Amino acid sequence: MKKILFSFVFLFLLVFSPGFSQSYLISNVNIITMENDKVLKDHSILIVDGKIRKIAPMNEPIDLKVNQVLDGNGSYVYPGLAEFHSHIPVAQNSDTQLQEEAMWMYLANGVLRVRGMIGHASHLPLKAKIDAGELDGPRLFLSGPSFSGGSVSSPEQAAQMVRDEYAAGFDHLKLHPGLEMDEFWAIAKTAQELGIPFGGHVSLNVGLEASLKGGYKSIEHMDGYIEALIPDYSRVLNSKIAGPFTMLLVHEADLSRLPALVDLTLETKAWIAPTLTLFDRYFGSKPAEEYRNVPEMKYMSAEQVQSWINAKTPYEQSGVLTEAHVKPYLEFRNTLFMTLHQAGVPMLMTSDSPQVFNVPGFSIHHEIELMSKAGMSNYEILKSGSVNPARYFDQEGEWGVIKEGASADFVLVQKNPLEDLNTLRMPFMVVMKGNVYDRSELKKQLDSIEANHKR
Repeated sequence: MKKILFSFVFLFLLVFSPGFSQSYLISNVNIITMENDKVLKDHSILIVDGKIRKIAPMNEPIDLKVNQVLDGNGSYVYPGLAEFHSHIPVAQNSDTQLQEEAMWMYLANGVLRVRGMIGHASHLPLKAKIDAGELDGPRLFLSGPSFSGGSVSSPEQAAQMVRDEYAAGFDHLKLHPGLEMDEFWAIAKTAQELGIPFGGHVSLNVGLEASLKGGYKSIEHMDGYIEALIPDYSRVLNSKIAGPFTMLLVHEADLSRLPALVDLTLETKAWIAPTLTLFDRYFGSKPAEEYRNVPEMKYMSAEQVQSWINAKTPYEQSGVLTEAHVKPYLEFRNTLFMTLHQAGVPMLMTSDSPQVFNVPGFSIHHEIELMSKAGMSNYEILKSGSVNPARYFDQEGEWGVIKEGASADFVLVQKNPLEDLNTLRMPFMVVMKGNVYDRSELKKQLDSIEANHKR
């Protein structure tokens, strides 16, 4: 590892300033293109103007003069990861510090594409500056402010809210709980007329079946499935009986109903955003206080970490998070996740950051670990963070793959992630739209963020 780092850092300092994009060749790498599960051994990648111009075996001459060559020393290149359920920080009083910190934390963890799920007007200039090359960060896909029982008062107002968010330039719509059926259909009809995708939580008075048939593009957190499996729906509607996310009724789920729900999910071409790590950390039995000193918490403010502890503590004090409740609930979620995946329902890499103990970028590695433990293959895990996000926004082939003509978005790691997922935790070079960031630059940014939140 030290040898690889030395080669990259030395050459990097000679020919690049941090984040600067130019024409260059990366040689002696093994490429996981994600067009299939094969590895192109001993290849070179030519990048010109932010695009992949040529991919060729090392013994094949490239017909273009290049003054800059980076020796990959046999490292592995893959298209990077996604966080497709993010709560991008809001710029309070035009202060963009937390936004910019989150962008660097994503890049430092190999996360090259982010889907925002609670929108704010301050997210639009952030995206514009990243797109223009004025700020460093991943690709952003933004939702507008969410549609919920608190923000929607009538079908007419809901429809106008859709039109307003579409006109403002948001990429998709996020729905939260509390919607009535007529409000939901007004949102769905207007969104489909405008061609803007929507999805999110499943409101209890709407239900999973109507949400899918109404055009949900993604079901966040696998929401609505447990509820649809409970024979006595009146128990679902009673929050004291059901508990958070209906976790206390999981033993009442009628699994004979699940195949029909899976078929409907496939028929309506919906996607799943599982956020396994959110539930593992928020509703798991590990005490909230034990997360305070988890290493990546040093990149968050003490106030933010305390607010997460405060969010979980009431569930602990009420007795909801005992092992007797938690274990069957999380096991059911894993079973549901794999049942949907094995049936062919497309999955998105999602962790819900920054939310309860999920630090931007770092939390994706916890999600990856849980996806693997549930039974998903390494290739399919990588696919959920690369090819699938591009397909979700109808941009397949433009990014999320390593092929000629695609954007130069990829990450270099020491080992083959098809065999060892832990290697993803320590990227030593990130390339985003051709802009090169080596490990020393990424570490410098992380160190700066840590200093900003020194306890």
